Amino acid sequence: MNTMILLFLVTIPMLCGIVSFIIGRFNRKLRDVFVILVTGGIFICMSILTRNYLVGDAYVYYLDLPGICGLGLHFTFDGFRAVYGWIATFMWFMTALLSREYFGHYNTENRYFMFFLLTLGATLGVFLSADLYTTFIFFEIMSFTSYTWVAQDEKPGALRAAGTYLAVAVIGGLVMLMGLFLIYHNLGTLTITDLYGAAARFSDKRVIYAAALCMLFGFGAKAGAFPLHIWLPKAHPVAPAPASALLSGILTKSGIFGVLVISADIFYHDSAWGTLMLTIGVITMVVGAVLALFSIDLKRTLACSSVSQIGFILIGVGMLGLLGEENGLAVRGTLLHMVNHSLFKLLLFMCAGVVFMNLHKLDLNEIRGFGRKKPILKLCFLSGALGIGGIPFFNGYVSKTLLHESIVEYKELLEEGHLSALLYGEHMMTAIEWIFLVSGGLTVAYMTKLFICIFVEKNKDAALQAKYDGMKQYMTIESATAIILPAALFPLMGSLPNKIMDSVARLGGTFFNPPVEFHEMHYFSWVCVKGGLTSIAIGIAIYICIARPLLMKKEDGTRVYVNRWPKVLDIEDYFYRPILLNFLPAVCGFFCRILDSLVDGFAVLLRKTLYKDSPLPYEREEGNVVTEKVGGVMQWFHDRGKKKDEPKDYRHSLAMKREDIRENVSLISRSMSFGLMLFCVGLLMTLIYLLLFA
Repeated sequence: MNTMILLFLVTIPMLCGIVSFIIGRFNRKLRDVFVILVTGGIFICMSILTRNYLVGDAYVYYLDLPGICGLGLHFTFDGFRAVYGWIATFMWFMTALLSREYFGHYNTENRYFMFFLLTLGATLGVFLSADLYTTFIFFEIMSFTSYTWVAQDEKPGALRAAGTYLAVAVIGGLVMLMGLFLIYHNLGTLTITDLYGAAARFSDKRVIYAAALCMLFGFGAKAGAFPLHIWLPKAHPVAPAPASALLSGILTKSGIFGVLVISADIFYHDSAWGTLMLTIGVITMVVGAVLALFSIDLKRTLACSSVSQIGFILIGVGMLGLLGEENGLAVRGTLLHMVNHSLFKLLLFMCAGVVFMNLHKLDLNEIRGFGRKKPILKLCFLSGALGIGGIPFFNGYVSKTLLHESIVEYKELLEEGHLSALLYGEHMMTAIEWIFLVSGGLTVAYMTKLFICIFVEKNKDAALQAKYDGMKQYMTIESATAIILPAALFPLMGSLPNKIMDSVARLGGTFFNPPVEFHEMHYFSWVCVKGGLTSIAIGIAIYICIARPLLMKKEDGTRVYVNRWPKVLDIEDYFYRPILLNFLPAVCGFFCRILDSLVDGFAVLLRKTLYKDSPLPYEREEGNVVTEKVGGVMQWFHDRGKKKDEPKDYRHSLAMKREDIRENVSLISRSMSFGLMLFCVGLLMTLIYLLLFA
């Protein structure tokens, strides 16, 4: 029965998504209640399955559905799936509670709720997948269903951001598919638990690296890793806040899931791969933090923050390979920061949603002072800000401390000679450690900027500030519940790290092959607290010395927030789009024209030499040689037959029939039906070849 629950968890939300759309056509309130009940029911089912797993001696459930999509679908449930299945369903339940009020004034919310549930099923399909083929199928379904979230408003900015999101997803998916082809061809399996042994036995590592890079491109694009992070800052400001919470909090983790499969099951203890992941992680972490500090849009700041936090996670992934068998701290820090970031963005984006559904604005200068007299919203946002900032006694401090200590441990092992550096020696690791601490400080700085702007400062318009202060019923009980529950988790998890967070890490550590043994960590010792306090001090200094004096200016006697980020550094508008839409088509068109001219010239040469026309005594007015000769024969029999007195020109008749046939053939060949017919013929021939000769 437990194994069938895996199938129900994936399919039931998708079926209910279609049902919700039908219900919404007749009764919006009933549809909202139905969506909440479905997400709540799926959350309860996942909780029961997790409990059964914990009390059942950690038995791994496995479901095999052969024959579906060729290679079949395969699902499994272990400790890691328990952790992320629970988090995913919890996030969907909380966002469903907020969505009822958030979409109260929308006209296209029926479509949103259908794709809301479809994406839930696809996301669970990714996290419960037992092989990369199943992962890929649901990964692509998830990309297409979540596309509608970004395009929900159907405004030009939303459609453009949705196009960017879809382009990154499709291109990433195609490149990932090539990697899967290479892995399956060379290792003979896509089953996640079999990859470790198959990769260890395979001798030609160059092929595996090529396949892994293709897969990294696809998974990294969804995760928001640099330089494929461009969709995050563009999609979140235009997407509905509940969707942004899921896009940032859970859909990016589906990309990290794939990165972990590569790093923990194909290149476990591989220093070269670890070095690559560490490099990508450091760049992603810094770029996202700097963009967030410069942003003056609430949701864009949170989106850029997601890029930075993904960088922190990728640093942990990199340390998995560099530390080898001593990677217990890196494993624990990576898993816990994944969990923490999912919950952070659930809370923070829903708080941003409360602001937006009241004001329909996101610019910091316009929403300034909104939360001054709203204690529930203020405390919830503060809990998220302290958590993501890594403040002691909050959960973010625990995961960031583990990641920082893994860097310190690697540096010490290099100094003692227990490990040899492939690229980053002791001095470089010291620099990376400081970059890590400064990036943590940047997190403190931009979250301080947001909190002070919304909850401390007053709006420059006194009448508008009075209006903000007078808002008493700014959210329903359901919306308040949706932000209070995750906000309460952060200090609880951070105050009891050994009991709660270490237990979560041990549960999720079953994903790694072989599993990692964790030793007890003294989180509040001076050695650990010192790193956190250093980041906090750096963050305060950045806010005081940079954010206040340089990122604000005086306007009509009042200081306002300004975006000083140069537009030319927008790599989508000034790099990707010019290259992909202008430069590459122009270059390819130039070479294609040259090749076309060469082909035409070669055809003309053949026409004037080998295929030169034979001289004719006269110029043929219509038809060709066949119509002329056959028509001549038919004309000879006609002239000597019984109907010779009836005028008839067979040469002309055959010439006209030939022209009719040529015109019909031309029309058919240009039609879509003909193209589809040729595609079906080609597909049929491919299948026949595979059946008879493969």
